[in-house]
Amino acid sequence: MLDPETTRHDDLRSGAGPWRPGLQRPRGRALERDTRCDVAIVGAGITGAFLAEHLTALGLEVVVIDREREGFGSTAASTAMLQWEIDLSLRELAALYGFERAAEIYRLSFRAVEGLSALVGDLAVPCSFVRRDTVYLAAGEVGPRELLDEAGLRAKAGLPGQWVEHAALMAAFGFDRAAAIVSPGSAEADPLCLCHGLLAAAARRGARLIRDEAVAFDDAGRSAAVSLSGGATVEAAHIVLATGYVMPDCIDDDLHSTSSSWAIATVPQPPQALWPGAALVWEASRDYCYCRTTPEGRIVFGGEDENFADPDRRERLDPAKTEALRARLRALRPGARLELDRAWSGAFGQTADGLPLIGRVPGRPRLLAAYGYGGNGITFSFLASRLLGGLLRGGEERWFRHFAIDRPRPA
Repeated sequence: MLDPETTRHDDLRSGAGPWRPGLQRPRGRALERDTRCDVAIVGAGITGAFLAEHLTALGLEVVVIDREREGFGSTAASTAMLQWEIDLSLRELAALYGFERAAEIYRLSFRAVEGLSALVGDLAVPCSFVRRDTVYLAAGEVGPRELLDEAGLRAKAGLPGQWVEHAALMAAFGFDRAAAIVSPGSAEADPLCLCHGLLAAAARRGARLIRDEAVAFDDAGRSAAVSLSGGATVEAAHIVLATGYVMPDCIDDDLHSTSSSWAIATVPQPPQALWPGAALVWEASRDYCYCRTTPEGRIVFGGEDENFADPDRRERLDPAKTEALRARLRALRPGARLELDRAWSGAFGQTADGLPLIGRVPGRPRLLAAYGYGGNGITFSFLASRLLGGLLRGGEERWFRHFAIDRPRPA
């Protein structure tokens, strides 16, 4: 019999990463009769988990709805590099929105990783969470001069990091690249264990996990309602959509698109094949690859992205993309063992400006959403929980507009 965790999962991913269900994994149940709550969260992946934990901590009564096992959609395909650096460099983001706004967004992302780290510590979530430096490598059209310029802009924004030239980079990490920016303040985790730990914390505060499919939303009256395929209804003051890369028709946004990505995990490496400090590594080019290690000494290596979401087409490319990633890993770490323990692919959301879509759904006052996470999705998932928590408490801060679903598309 096929293992359901290693086959295609609702078109969101195929194969499986090296992650395993957390010991605290809660299990959703069918809803036998209509129920009420303060907030109905649709989606029990990492974003829904952060939301459920935070909203229950605020004292709200929460129901979490998912048609699948909690965390086994896009979350299970994540490489869980919890970076504060954004897919668009600070220079690129400043070209779109001006330096002050771009710098504020970068600082918000930096503080999100700090907040996420504190939360994991406070809850004692057993998810292999470790703070890490990042190594942002020169690649493609981005060379030493461009990285030095980026490092200067980051320093001006009050962000940490150091430009490192070739010889120092080779000595410190063994990467044969012209230059890099090395920055503290990021982290790594096991995304499944993190998701399950957060849901377990929410469940201890009374959150209810419902295993069913949300088939319709009604938010036209004094309350909102989610109709489930099993026939029951969840009535709530607000509905939050956190369905990963499956966007319902009510979200109409031309900033967002869904693409495909691939990843591999090697067998455990000898210590000399790994780089000192186990930093998170990614390239400065547009078509970048990225890598991290696991507690067992595996190298997780991803990239080779394509701008399409068709799952059948993605699966047909799996063998070729796996070999392409092995070749790129060999070029970056010539001494690494290339035997694979896992290989997988999945859908991921991206936006034209590299920023998520978080906030009220335009024209739907009781409907909120969080989508479009790009390369540092889990960081933005944490930020989404704080932003939406603020909105649900009746407050709104100026910085919320940076991530609004209806923000103007950049030129």
